[in-house]
Amino acid sequence: MVEHLRKLFSDARNVQVVGCDFRNFAVPKFPFKVVSNIPYGITSDIFKILMFESLGNFLGGSIVLQLEPTQKLFSRKLYNPYTVFYHTFFDLKLVYEVGPESFFPPPTVKSALLNIKRKQLFFDFKFKAKYLAFISCLLEKPDLSVKTALKSIFRKSQVRSISEKFGLNLNAQIVCLSPSQWVNCFLEMLEVVPEKFHPS
Repeated sequence: MVEHLRKLFSDARNVQVVGCDFRNFAVPKFPFKVVSNIPYGITSDIFKILMFESLGNFLGGSIVLQLEPTQKLFSRKLYNPYTVFYHTFFDLKLVYEVGPESFFPPPTVKSALLNIKRKQLFFDFKFKAKYLAFISCLLEKPDLSVKTALKSIFRKSQVRSISEKFGLNLNAQIVCLSPSQWVNCFLEMLEVVPEKFHPS
């Protein structure tokens, strides 16, 4: 396939055909988009490369992937820290399902077309690892209430203030926070919690 494509586009100056595992691919250091039918077995690795490691340059795109992991992205309760991170910085939309009959040979699973578009960034890229650590820390025990989870980082009075400021339901499970509530809590931590107490 790679050799066929190289011959097909041999005269195209603006097309470069690269044959490699995407995990070993040198992702562009400038703004880019992705249109792809990705290998289903490495979906999570590809998403991390695009929407976490390349946050500064990945603008979005359209990706065909397995339906099941696509549906997990839109669960009402978000248990995966990376999923919270992706929703914070990107608008994700399941455009439509794609049946096995659309492929040759047909796969044994259903697929989906996912549209990704980067949002306006909430804070400097340098804080992305700290933000992920913040989410991961609070989701270590996903059954905890918002109140109990936040108290592992904030003082009791700060938790009450955050609840009033951002409309949090302190009795709900921490996995029920919306992406906007997550980022608001994180920004509040940067402002009121000494750095030595930040999750790492």
